[in-house]
Amino acid sequence: MYGFINTCLKSLVVEKYGEEVWEKLRVQTGVQDTFLTFEVYRDEITMQLIDKACKMLDVPPDMVLKQFGEYFFEFCKRSGYDHMLRTLGGNLYEFIENLDALHSYLSLSYQEMNAPSFRVEKNEDGSMHLHYYSDRRGLCHIVPGIIGAAALDFFNIEISMEIVNQSEEEERTGKKEHIVFLVTQKPVFSYRRRNKFSSSSPFHSRSGTLVEKQLNKEDTERATNKNRDKASPPSTCPLKKSHWETIKGIVTIGKGRLLKGFDPVYPKTLCIDPKTFCNGLPFHIVFDEELRVKQAGVSIQKIVPGLQTLGIRLNQYFSIVRPEVKFTISSVQKFINSQFVFRTKREMMPESWKQRPMLELRGQMIWMEPVQCMLYLCSPLLRTLHELEERHMHIADIAPHDVTRDLILLNQQRLAEMELSNQLERKKEELRILSKHLEEEKKKTEALLYAMLPRHVANQLKEGKRVEAGEFKECTILFSDVVTFTNICAQCEPIQIVLLLNVMYLRFDRLTTVHDVYKVETIGDAYMVVGGVPVPVSTHAERVANFALGMIIAAKDIKNPVSGNPIQIRVGIHTGPVLAGVVGEKMPRYCLFGDTVNIASRMESHGVPSKIHLSASVHQCLKDKNFEMMDRGEIDVKGKGKMHTYFLVRNTMATEDEVMGRPPRDPVPSHESAQLSLECSAEAFQSACPQDSDETSLPIIAMKYADSPTEAHTSVKGRNESRAKDLAGKPRDSETNVSLHGDQQSSKDPYHLTQGRSKPAAAAARIRNVRSNFCNLL
Repeated sequence: MYGFINTCLKSLVVEKYGEEVWEKLRVQTGVQDTFLTFEVYRDEITMQLIDKACKMLDVPPDMVLKQFGEYFFEFCKRSGYDHMLRTLGGNLYEFIENLDALHSYLSLSYQEMNAPSFRVEKNEDGSMHLHYYSDRRGLCHIVPGIIGAAALDFFNIEISMEIVNQSEEEERTGKKEHIVFLVTQKPVFSYRRRNKFSSSSPFHSRSGTLVEKQLNKEDTERATNKNRDKASPPSTCPLKKSHWETIKGIVTIGKGRLLKGFDPVYPKTLCIDPKTFCNGLPFHIVFDEELRVKQAGVSIQKIVPGLQTLGIRLNQYFSIVRPEVKFTISSVQKFINSQFVFRTKREMMPESWKQRPMLELRGQMIWMEPVQCMLYLCSPLLRTLHELEERHMHIADIAPHDVTRDLILLNQQRLAEMELSNQLERKKEELRILSKHLEEEKKKTEALLYAMLPRHVANQLKEGKRVEAGEFKECTILFSDVVTFTNICAQCEPIQIVLLLNVMYLRFDRLTTVHDVYKVETIGDAYMVVGGVPVPVSTHAERVANFALGMIIAAKDIKNPVSGNPIQIRVGIHTGPVLAGVVGEKMPRYCLFGDTVNIASRMESHGVPSKIHLSASVHQCLKDKNFEMMDRGEIDVKGKGKMHTYFLVRNTMATEDEVMGRPPRDPVPSHESAQLSLECSAEAFQSACPQDSDETSLPIIAMKYADSPTEAHTSVKGRNESRAKDLAGKPRDSETNVSLHGDQQSSKDPYHLTQGRSKPAAAAARIRNVRSNFCNLL
């Protein structure tokens, strides 16, 4: 079928049931989203769409097909075929009778069209039998929808159609579906006439019955008056006029009058000789009940030389293409109101002509009762000038009065317009696909950009705006590094160091998502994180403290490539004011400046392995926040002198799963709070979270804080979107950075996690293309 049909079906589903239903239907059937109007698609595509739609919507097939038929009629009208359909006939019988002629005309442009065939018979009671022939089985219920919609729209009548016979006939081309519908019609009165009677009637409850009775009464009175006028004698008895005087009275200019009826006039003898008739109608054939040729036009004799031998059988030289019936006189008489298409047989043509395309003739059959012969008035069925040349024919071979001449020239132009329209549709579809791919590439680029800069900063840079430096009065900065990292680098291969840092940073990056802190940068084994920048939050110290606890836990599962023991990290935290801004153009970075950065770095360098070193300002922020801290006393800090510092021990109100952002494994009683301690052994941690456990399928559970949005316990994606809305377009980014070896490491690293839910393969592939800051520096 042409894409026009599938486009109509898509439009129906989208308009009646919504875009989501169409998308689900399209995915289940595996078809494309758009169809080209003049492109030919397999019938199986349409059948699958209809079948899946019936199952998905839980609607019987006959109801879906009838609804599709009604919508198809309206779709054809909106597509510009309204006037063409209206001019097919003045009543429903003529409309159906000329459907085959419409299909024959459309086949000039839609050359691959395989339309059904219709034949209609009138019954004495006013009903009709509609015969429907089609090579596609199972679509007969579309016919009541189309015919019913046309009858109501064009002729203001309601019809009912029921199947009275259904069979598969053995025709010349094989089996085809033959359905016989009984069509009964009932007029639909206009609203003006209905309102006229319903408003005057005092009985509104019986308005329908009264309207019908009054209308019948009015029609009866009108008919009675006509009969009375006809029966009443005229005042004067007119003289009887001859037939020619009557005609003269009609055609006299300004003096004639029209008759109520029309009676054609036929001459006693045909005033034309056979030679003139055969030259004036060059394409005609007369054959008898035995299909023997009695007469033929001169042009058709030229195309089929065998017809010059009178008395040969017509079916020896021609086959019937449409309608697909047997070549017998009874079958032809049954479809006498249909257009017949004949095609010459190749084996009967001269040897030198067998390479030419066979000629098709299109015309009507007229049964001549006095001579018991059939007259086939036809014209060559040619679509373009190219087809005319292929058959070695010329415009002069067609009679001047035959509109086939104009039809060939007009259709040549129409086909060129259709080809241009088809090319435009293809280009439009290509642009749509390119736009879709461009959007996907844009998302990849934005994901990479947001991994390097905060979202609102990146958006300002994309718009060409200058990002001004901003001052933050209070934030919390964390630094960490690996103990004896220099010795490890001296004893290992470079690739082992890269893999070690990649595994460690992937887990730390995951924790930034859990606690909604911003990863500033990584330099070698140093990892820098800040809370309260670039989005100010009141719980910046709590977030960074919980992040540090998670770092200590995650580091215990990372093996030293030299000794095989878990690595040790030092963590230092300080709270204070900073100045933040974008530095550089080719490789812009969002950097922090101020003495707070230096003190945080000193806290890390003066720290103790596997300990979290806090300054006094951090201790002041955390002392009433359910954190257990240990006093270290005064120490001599390089460049700062004596400073009173502390060690962070644990969060007394948070479980390990909450700190790590994992779903809880077992329900924990509400009256018992799990104690999270830094002194827990590596064996205990490994038993709780074994290395071979695959956490990539687990969602990341964001930890709750006092300034978190209400949906903070949901996925991180929803949380970030909510924060972006609440903070006036200043969301922070927590995209995961992956190293160059993400493709190889993803299958081994149990901490290759994603935000909110496990990402599909396509999304994972995109993330693998993002390099970590460390690898960029290398």
